[in-house]
Amino acid sequence: MQFFSDNTATVCPELIAAVTDCNTGPASAYGNDAYTKQLETVLNAWFETPVKTFVTSTGTAANALALATLCPGWGTVLCHTEAHIERDECGAPEFYSGAKLTLLDGTHAKISPATLEARLKMFVPSVHQVKPHVLSLTQATERGTVYTLDDIKALTTVARAHNLKTHMDGARFANALVSLNASPADMTWRAGIDVLSLGATKNGGFGAEVVVFFNPNDVADFEYRRKRAGHLLCKSRYIAAQLIAYVESGVWQRNAIRANAFASRLAKSAAPYLTAPVEANSLFLKLSPKHMAHLQNAGVGFYEWKGEAAEEIRLVVSWDQPEADINELCALLESL
Repeated sequence: MQFFSDNTATVCPELIAAVTDCNTGPASAYGNDAYTKQLETVLNAWFETPVKTFVTSTGTAANALALATLCPGWGTVLCHTEAHIERDECGAPEFYSGAKLTLLDGTHAKISPATLEARLKMFVPSVHQVKPHVLSLTQATERGTVYTLDDIKALTTVARAHNLKTHMDGARFANALVSLNASPADMTWRAGIDVLSLGATKNGGFGAEVVVFFNPNDVADFEYRRKRAGHLLCKSRYIAAQLIAYVESGVWQRNAIRANAFASRLAKSAAPYLTAPVEANSLFLKLSPKHMAHLQNAGVGFYEWKGEAAEEIRLVVSWDQPEADINELCALLESL
């Protein structure tokens, strides 16, 4: 029973089929193929607005290159202390941009508008300080919570009042959409998001990520940065084909609904131990070492988590999690 991460999941059949279908004959390289061009058209419709899109093979590359494009080396990116770009990307955003991350606290890995406003007021126009340029939000968050549409609008309003752009790390974008029953447009550009790192890898893809710019002026030198970083893919059609199928077939929604629903079932059995609301496909539990060992001895795989609570574990439900795993883990949790 593996609940380490949705990174461990298999690739869903529809996306395997999409790769197979595009694997016929030669195609122009470096994004000049029909599939990569079609992806932008598909995402225009999905987001209900013209967008500029650039595929990458990893979420780290998508985040780091997007932030490097928005933030110069003398600037800073504001994000939560538990944001993925801080905790899990080995300094890639700083490496590619030369900029600094400014970390903000907030319950359940969410930044509040008041906290953002207070921190921004601490900056003074001076060559002796970095200059705030970007706010980055993780959606869904690293603690399995979700920013509501009102949350996002309130934060982007503060950001814009201070001339900041807002980036969204959407590694679990589909899980957040399903949780809110929102449209992709409502959760992004209509709420004030400027750039999105859209991930499909955790939700059924091989390695399918795309940076989506909602304002063409923000693209700037992104293409040069991507090439210099070694992420301009020669055969990008294989990523683009996955993302086209992901959107057009509705796989994004089906897979996310299943993972979220199973997480909700686990939450009922884990209720006495939860340390954060379960709003997507991740659960955080505070357990004693004895209880942790009991789950591990029963074959449950999970990560111990260094976050808001001591002796905490994280369980992540994947899109392809066997229902038998959910039933067995529910029984184990109820027996603690």
